[in-house]
Amino acid sequence: MKRNRRISAVAALALAALVSGTGAGGAATTTPVATRASDTAPAAAVRSFQGALPAPTGPYAAGESVIHLTDVSRPDPWVPSSGPRRLTVTMVYPAVPGTGTPAPYMTLAEAAGVIQRRKTPASSGVTPQNLAGVTTHAFDGAWPRRGRYPLVVLSPGYEDPRMMLTSLATDLASHGYVVALVGHTYEDSGETLADGQTPPCAICDGPATLDFDSVAASRALDVSFVVDQLTRDSRSWPLAHLIDKHEIGMAGHSLGGAAAAATMIADPRVLAGVNMDGTFHPVPMPGQIDRPFLMLGTAANTDWERPWAALGDDKKWLTVAGADHFSFSDLDLLLEEAGFPTPPLSPERGVAITREYVTAFFDRTLKGIGSPLLDGPSPNNPEVHFQH
Repeated sequence: MKRNRRISAVAALALAALVSGTGAGGAATTTPVATRASDTAPAAAVRSFQGALPAPTGPYAAGESVIHLTDVSRPDPWVPSSGPRRLTVTMVYPAVPGTGTPAPYMTLAEAAGVIQRRKTPASSGVTPQNLAGVTTHAFDGAWPRRGRYPLVVLSPGYEDPRMMLTSLATDLASHGYVVALVGHTYEDSGETLADGQTPPCAICDGPATLDFDSVAASRALDVSFVVDQLTRDSRSWPLAHLIDKHEIGMAGHSLGGAAAAATMIADPRVLAGVNMDGTFHPVPMPGQIDRPFLMLGTAANTDWERPWAALGDDKKWLTVAGADHFSFSDLDLLLEEAGFPTPPLSPERGVAITREYVTAFFDRTLKGIGSPLLDGPSPNNPEVHFQH
């Protein structure tokens, strides 16, 4: 069985924890519920979930806008009957503080999709309204800060909506990056499209033999199309002038990390890549990725020896003690805020470490700004270990 299939099973449990009470480590918490009107035991109080992501750490505010793109040259790979490939992309950019209005975490329909897929009991206290209303520290319609900035594309894990990388996206924007957070339609609990529809996952309940190489390759096509639209067609996004089209990087979590590698193989415009705890699909051949690449993952990840050997000379392999697979996304933090078990590494540390090292990597590779974080162990981050 492929590791990403095992990861998807863990993802299902972890997301279910957010909405039904099973923790990331698999421990179940039960909520007493009266089964008959005559029961005298008091019903358990319904939790009130109020999620908030950490504030960005950079000098700029994070502006946000959602755009919808259609690749008329390509039928949807998972539901061809739906027509050409349609994508929803959240653009996050350096903005002027104090402008814009607070951006929601997701649409109500996207939140309802997460809850429906994970069979949320009412006792969880997680509703479409409060899940959509998680505080993001991003602002719709914020005034952009003048200048040109490197573009970083983010791709989420298998079955995860794009919003699970929001904390990383807002932090990168606050440090002077334009971020394109790509939703891969039909590959998660739902992305709201331009027509207002939010289709569910078409491949999540497929066979255990799902070809993840094909999924990663399809994501690479999604990303290259998004880059095309943002760098060649100013009508795709009114703030496209903010992008320095010669400085492009990509990062992804889990299958999104595999997609980052697959995109670098297929598209030479992507100058630097980050895989956050994802199995490589496919494992690159020597010489295919000769640009800077960062592997940031758990100590339990044993699948990286072959890809490590195939990467070029400019590479880093970092592991984070106490982390689990979801320490590199928003999920563990939301689980903690909903009152469920989390890994030994606190979710706040997981988010902080991910932000620090991914930003330092892109600062070095896309901006030419060196950082001692990438030179070796840091006393401020004792959880981070350099491999090889």
